[in-house]
Amino acid sequence: MTYEPTSRRPIANFFRKTGRGATNLCIRWNVHPDAISSLSIVFSAAAAVCFWQSGNHPWLLLLAPALCYVRLWCNMLDGMVALAASKASRRGEILNELPDRVSDLLIFVGVAHSGLCSPISAYWAAIMALFTAYVGTLGQAVGARREFGGLMSKPWRMALLHLGAWVFLGIIWFGDGRLRFGGLTILDWTCLVIVLGCVQTIAVRLTRIFRELRRGAAS
Repeated sequence: MTYEPTSRRPIANFFRKTGRGATNLCIRWNVHPDAISSLSIVFSAAAAVCFWQSGNHPWLLLLAPALCYVRLWCNMLDGMVALAASKASRRGEILNELPDRVSDLLIFVGVAHSGLCSPISAYWAAIMALFTAYVGTLGQAVGARREFGGLMSKPWRMALLHLGAWVFLGIIWFGDGRLRFGGLTILDWTCLVIVLGCVQTIAVRLTRIFRELRRGAAS
């Protein structure tokens, strides 16, 4: 009997189309979805190194976000391959989730030690990213469904980090030399917005989980 995941992350159709050719190749070459999940950690580690060294080599702020997007693409591709090759499993769901959390930590730790923001800002962003994902899985753990809602889901965290990195680079290259605004750098502000967005996302996910549990109890 083929295993069907109980919850699947909503992915924009355009983004999904970019993985169809790669999905067919992975099936043809018998590439296991777990290998793709592990590969996402490699790209996240590369992004972390780029962020870490961007204080000395600002041009790396161009490359780091691109690697973050490749990480997201791998996170999508492993699920597509698992379903298309009928290799989805409960074990696979765990091995799909853990690399995501490792990736979040790696990327924000790289930001924390870049010298372009306060380490506290980036570490709080990492903590809230983990907490947001954890809350999302709580519904599934108690028999409801995995929640992906809220402003600051994984793709939007990476998109916001991308925006902050490129704005910071623009200020370094074309600005007037002023790198702090209100006592914080652009990457500090980026991490702060991520933290606040995660708070909203946690609230949205908990509200939806409780609503579904009440609905289930009533029926």
